Amino acid sequence: MSSQTVARRYASALADVTLQRGEAREVQQELVAWADMMLAHASLREVFANPTIALDQKRGVLKRLIEIARPRPTTVNFLRLLLQNQRLPELDQINSRFAAVLDDRAGMIAAQVTTARPIAPETQQTLQTKLRNMTGKSVRIEFATDSDMIGGLVTRIGSTIYDGSVRNQLAQIKEKMAG
Repeated sequence: MSSQTVARRYASALADVTLQRGEAREVQQELVAWADMMLAHASLREVFANPTIALDQKRGVLKRLIEIARPRPTTVNFLRLLLQNQRLPELDQINSRFAAVLDDRAGMIAAQVTTARPIAPETQQTLQTKLRNMTGKSVRIEFATDSDMIGGLVTRIGSTIYDGSVRNQLAQIKEKMAG
């Protein structure tokens, strides 16, 4: 079974539980913190990913981390389930899918907008309104800058990319002139 399928199944099941309990965003924040911690500590990733380390030892490590961090019971149960099923190393991918499931169920989509320079809050608001009108859904936008861009912007919504960068426009002009 592919890791994307696994992530989708775990994320969907977790969304069912957390939405029913009214703690979806809180659990999401805690799991992001756990994934960040694992990404920041290679030795921790190695412990949970290494099949030669006994499950009881991994449980001990997880138990100690839970005692220190004190996450809510739903988060603890989910982390234990992932450990039991040897999926804890995939937490980052599961988190990404979990965020997408929560957004989808809330009628929201995520978009990434990249510009050459930071854009004014008024322009951000205008862009958000245009994307909401275009998609018919609420839009959560993550803004980023790329100094290699000459100007314009690139918007990514899911797997769709709207490239309004000056670089892309110049490439289109070059292509039209060449052929």
